[in-house]
Amino acid sequence: MAWPASAGFAATYLGILAAGAVAVPLNPASPALELASEMRAVSPALAIGAGGGVSRLADAARMLDRAVPVLASDGGGGDWDEAVHTATAAGAAPPLHPVDRLEDDLAVLLFTSGTAGAPKPAMLTHGNIMANLAQLRAVPGLSARPDDVGLAALPLFHVFGLNVALGLCFATGGPLVVSERFDPDVTLHQVRDHRVTVVVGVPAAFALWLRHLDSGTAAGVDPHPLGSVRQAVVGGAPVAPDVAAAVEERLGVVLHQGYGLTEAAPAVTATVADIRPEPGAVGRPLPGIEVRLVDEGGVDALVGDPGEIWVRGPNVFPGYWGDDQASDAVLAAGGWLRTGDIGVSGAGGNLFVVGRRKDLIIVSGFNVYPGEVERVVAGVPGVADVVVVGRSDPISGEVVEAVVVADDPARPPSDAAIKDHCAARLAHYKCPSVVRLVPALPHTVGGEALRRSMRNGQAAGPAA
Repeated sequence: MAWPASAGFAATYLGILAAGAVAVPLNPASPALELASEMRAVSPALAIGAGGGVSRLADAARMLDRAVPVLASDGGGGDWDEAVHTATAAGAAPPLHPVDRLEDDLAVLLFTSGTAGAPKPAMLTHGNIMANLAQLRAVPGLSARPDDVGLAALPLFHVFGLNVALGLCFATGGPLVVSERFDPDVTLHQVRDHRVTVVVGVPAAFALWLRHLDSGTAAGVDPHPLGSVRQAVVGGAPVAPDVAAAVEERLGVVLHQGYGLTEAAPAVTATVADIRPEPGAVGRPLPGIEVRLVDEGGVDALVGDPGEIWVRGPNVFPGYWGDDQASDAVLAAGGWLRTGDIGVSGAGGNLFVVGRRKDLIIVSGFNVYPGEVERVVAGVPGVADVVVVGRSDPISGEVVEAVVVADDPARPPSDAAIKDHCAARLAHYKCPSVVRLVPALPHTVGGEALRRSMRNGQAAGPAA
């Protein structure tokens, strides 16, 4: 399903699960080539879309080797609306006759860059999803209440929006305010008009609110626009200390942070709402979740020493769809999930994420795997070599930078040619915002590009 955040998305998602089928939420803004690749990976029986996602789904379906029906919803008589109406009239609408599901039954496939490798569909069972909701609700003062009004300042095809925002809304019975895309002015008015009490989003949303209020164009917004908000939870990317401080000082809201990943459905840790968060901390494990920090020798790291974050609990996924090798690489003996993230445990038990063993770039909470972007940029005529890295950005945390070596230094490919080529093949957040031409790239003796030496505008160094 390629559907913008809306009530229609929520109803269709529930209907798919109730029918006993598996939901595969996709980014409705992704180009047709990317949607076709994702559809090819999961072999869907049916594609459902709304808005601009419909035409891109249809284009993607035509690229497949087999026919996939594409149903459209426009909220007023589209193919999907007509199908639902017909099924309802016949007494056969799936939402009216839910199928009993077991905990181990597959519920959702979500594309993720994983802990290593190119994007692949992660399998989440009904048990994984329900376990993570129960874990979130067991944290005192963290979970939404039935009388809360939530705002999802993030898309619903992302696991953070799908389960932490929409899932908790279903679990508690409270209303959730959503938008097809994040607009700082629109969402600030939604907070005011609906008296929103809980905001769930990525750090970039709060940074954009601050910038919007600074711009002087926020007409009609209250002087204290988040005055009704009692709780704000951010995730998907680290929140910069200056952003957290500015949100508290100017908007009167303390940002509480969590850590998670798609493979954990997604929440693993969170700061507790009634305890002031320690700067930089992502909190403690949720009830029912175990966390280990494992050093390079394979033993538990000491307090204060870095180690790879391992996670165990009923929320941990069973693996990647159709990829046993990738699944085996991240699922260790004893039910442990190797996250690929590097953490440090503080003296008070809080977890601090200090690095990534994987080379992921995180753009506004979305994972971007450099290899996927590099393969696309390498297809641009005139590109001899390329490395994709993350460049720090005050709003999105990171943006994608392509460091390019031209075939002919006298006639290098233009920035526009590279960006246009990527825009036709990748979701917007994966596309390079910065293109940098260099005479050569540093490589190890094994031929691997040294990404770390190219980050944040550093010059190419000698080969290792």
